[in-house]
Amino acid sequence: MTTDDSILPGQRLRGRGADSNRRGRFERQTLAAHHDGWEIEEEARLVRTEVRLERPRSAITYNRSPDLPFDRSINPYRGCEHGCIYCYARPSHAFLNLSPGLDFETRLIARPGIADVLDAELRRRAYKVAPIAIGTNTDPYQPIDRDHGIMRQVLEVLSAFRHPVWITTRGTTIERDIDLIAAMAADGLAAVSVSVTTLDETLARKMEPRAPSPKRRLQMIRALASAGIPVRVQVSPLIPALTDHELEAVMAAGAEAGATYANSIPLRLPLEVAELFRQWIEATFPDRAARVMGRVRELHGGRDYDPEFGKRMTGQGLWADLIHRRADVSRKRLGLGSGLPPLRSDLFVAPPKAGDQLTLF
Repeated sequence: MTTDDSILPGQRLRGRGADSNRRGRFERQTLAAHHDGWEIEEEARLVRTEVRLERPRSAITYNRSPDLPFDRSINPYRGCEHGCIYCYARPSHAFLNLSPGLDFETRLIARPGIADVLDAELRRRAYKVAPIAIGTNTDPYQPIDRDHGIMRQVLEVLSAFRHPVWITTRGTTIERDIDLIAAMAADGLAAVSVSVTTLDETLARKMEPRAPSPKRRLQMIRALASAGIPVRVQVSPLIPALTDHELEAVMAAGAEAGATYANSIPLRLPLEVAELFRQWIEATFPDRAARVMGRVRELHGGRDYDPEFGKRMTGQGLWADLIHRRADVSRKRLGLGSGLPPLRSDLFVAPPKAGDQLTLF
């Protein structure tokens, strides 16, 4: 059931996280859907996924955040079909004049050609190598990558340059690229984080409607680890009064599957995500919605979200301290490392281009 008039009455949101398509924070006008009086077939009422193509001008995005262990990233796609209701990347769709709600998970943008742009950027004389993170905004292995294959093209470039890369995903398509990632990992050039928010299959389907099931993600960890790839199980976001009690269980399941690192980040609700998540929790879990949101505000200094560096990724207060202590104890008990596996940057070299004259010495 929708919560506003941005969706047509009777329109079906099967397998979607958000039930609203309110405009983003930069829009001056609010759009409302109006029925034209014509009855349409039931299947036509489904909100379907659209994919547009973008010709990228740049591949690497740089950041100066002191909260992040990397200063550069690559985003092969904009928007994410997984539809996770809590996704902190939803507000990025507002920069495209699209809604962080349904548009974020149904109106996607693929960036074919980004591998060629990346090749050119890595060849610049001024470029200084450091690990590139992929999957820090939207998932590079979301379902549409099966058709577009952009992530493999990016990995082929990074492999040719012997460039270090951290990958974060919950998409099973990564198993297609195990050959590339494993070869890079053998040289200390690649590591993977797999996000597992809950072991409860029913809750996962409600919260992450088009993401692989928790059981399937653990199978991904096992496949990656068996290939010699360092894997971190990422228990994120940890949602108070909803998934926080599973912290130790998820870490243990990840360790049993072969993960050697683990971390957890409390729920973050920046900008439009706060309202979307509040609508979802009130509709899905009305009996505990007030408790969840109360604990979220406690975690962020009385607000739905505190964007201040040093607090936004860790939270603050008694509950945040307790969570971090529990994570530390669990890691120690399971023999898991924290943070990210260290990667090598000293192997970086630009491969010869077609037509280049090879050196004799």
